[in-house]
Amino acid sequence: MKKVNKRSGMIIGRGEKTFLVINTVFMFGLMLITLYPLLYVLFASLSDPVELGKATGLLLKPAGFSLRGYAAVLQSGNIWLGFRNTIFYVVVGTAASMALTILGAYPLSKKGLMLKKPIMLFIIFTMFFGGGMVPTFLVVQKLGLTNTIWAMIVPGMLSVYNLIVLRTSFEAVPESLYESAALDGANHLTMLLKITIPLSKAAIATIILFYAVGKWGEWYNALVYLQKRRDLYPLQMFLRELLVKQEDMDALLASSVGVNADSALLKEVIKYATIIVTTVPILAVYPFLQKYFVKGVLVGSVKE
Repeated sequence: MKKVNKRSGMIIGRGEKTFLVINTVFMFGLMLITLYPLLYVLFASLSDPVELGKATGLLLKPAGFSLRGYAAVLQSGNIWLGFRNTIFYVVVGTAASMALTILGAYPLSKKGLMLKKPIMLFIIFTMFFGGGMVPTFLVVQKLGLTNTIWAMIVPGMLSVYNLIVLRTSFEAVPESLYESAALDGANHLTMLLKITIPLSKAAIATIILFYAVGKWGEWYNALVYLQKRRDLYPLQMFLRELLVKQEDMDALLASSVGVNADSALLKEVIKYATIIVTTVPILAVYPFLQKYFVKGVLVGSVKE
């Protein structure tokens, strides 16, 4: 017996219904597999160190609720320094990257651009071939960017993938709008600001999200280019030192009241709390841009 889907109006047979059920179960299971590690870190960060050490199997709730891990993390000067630096890199870096991407995508979206195909070939070529780490480091060093804030912003400022997505989105803007604006005496800057950008908000919001998330999670450039300026480290570098190199752990342990400073259990709770503190801010951005995300990617990826 066939049923009619009330939303789409399509007739659903037994085979389609079976597929939908299996697909839903599979996706739900995949969601749980993906979500549980995040929930485990959250629950562990809210657990009492001693109770967490006793816990076995799946952790489905905090083991003895405690905020000792967060108290120790938030008393760390390096965490707040990392937040300050990272916010600067995200805001300034994303703004600079978006300006460069928009100014590059707009002329490449024009049909009358001279040598458009050769230019695009050269741009796409950089996606697959690069000079490598050592030549890139030497270039950054010769430009005098090492051990400065610009070492976190200038290298990798432009993403070719984002440029192509935004260019394709700009190409979807009707040419008749540009022609009408030109008849009214508008120049290209006016067309970009008054027509192209307002009609491409979804794609632009998506690219902003891509750049912001990339800047928030950036640590490799700091490792390579900020070797003498620890005061310029982003948040992820301090997280790396805490989780991998165990630096600053003794100071965090000493700041926690009521627990032995040598407790390995407290170290684990502090690690989990640090991960949550450094991850939640960027996760909070997603709900505000979610409505643009799917639409922006589709518009910028499929040319009609």
